[in-house]
Amino acid sequence: MLERSVEQGLVRILESGGDLLGCVVTERPSPGHVRVAVIAVRSSARRQGVATRLLSETVNTSWASDTPLISALAGLGDTALTQLLLRSGFLGTRLMRGSGTRADVRIHFQYKSRVAYVDPDSRHLVPIGDHEQLNESLGPSDHAVTALVPLGDSLAFEIARFEQDDPATLQSGEAAAGIAFSGSVLAAITFLLGFAFSSTRFPDDVRLLLIGATFSTVLSLIVYASASGELARIRSNAFGKIMKWGNVLSEYGGVLPFLISLPVTYAQASNNPWTTMVLALVLSAAIAWYERSEFSIAHRFRRSPSEITLMVLTAISPTVGAGLVAANAVSWPWTTALVITLTARTWLYLFRRGAEADVAERRQWQIR
Repeated sequence: MLERSVEQGLVRILESGGDLLGCVVTERPSPGHVRVAVIAVRSSARRQGVATRLLSETVNTSWASDTPLISALAGLGDTALTQLLLRSGFLGTRLMRGSGTRADVRIHFQYKSRVAYVDPDSRHLVPIGDHEQLNESLGPSDHAVTALVPLGDSLAFEIARFEQDDPATLQSGEAAAGIAFSGSVLAAITFLLGFAFSSTRFPDDVRLLLIGATFSTVLSLIVYASASGELARIRSNAFGKIMKWGNVLSEYGGVLPFLISLPVTYAQASNNPWTTMVLALVLSAAIAWYERSEFSIAHRFRRSPSEITLMVLTAISPTVGAGLVAANAVSWPWTTALVITLTARTWLYLFRRGAEADVAERRQWQIR
């Protein structure tokens, strides 16, 4: 097993000054499943966070390669390994009996990949040596080991019940929210586009930008409607991919072009360069804050230096565009650069990034 893991690049080691401090050996029993087989730390390097660091890097690397399941086994008497797994975001979900002897009983741990909520009134303790009660407590699929705590002169497993979500209801609500949001954005863009056509001084390139935003927003509505059909009839398990298309198209094809066009519209309506530039600077700062916040679509994907450059170009676009219009300068270069920037970001998130689920969670579970 070790030779096969080395050949497949599934061994991670930590060195210091040429000395081996520890290693983690994993294996892939099936596609999408990584099992932690060995965690070893040199005796002189223990209690220094070596195992925690190695296990954390293993989990991060596995998730980067689209692995939905990371598991490990720990014996009932191996309290150090159990505490390490629990600290690293793993949950004990099943009791594995092996050959059937009490000495061979182990707990199956798996990494919790998303936020789940614990019922605060449904927790209890099971002494570490009570195998039968532990097996009974872990029988229901919504119960798991969440902690190893002191109980008198011994230790006990804390068993918690997790609230079960209804994926169909949650996805249906998400699709409905996407449709309502895109519909509201489309109404706002249509209003602004009507003003653009009624004004003889409005730049033609900005009109084209708004027409493109209208098309993209309508397209996102169609995509969200497809997500509803996926839930109701098709059921090909492609809901997440469809929603990613709708979210990206509505934000980078509809919302951002609409917001960036607002200072340009104000510049045409007011003919006041000072207030125009103040509005543009405030809007640029707001977009920059949004891009860096956890609410943005960009936050759901891995960021690269080139992507950060595109984010900066997007944020400064309101200021540049409003300045050109206020100065009666040619705005075609600005519009072209903005379209290229937003198109590049759309292509990046749709074709070069994985699912939106790649977001790192702050914590693996919490009490509601």
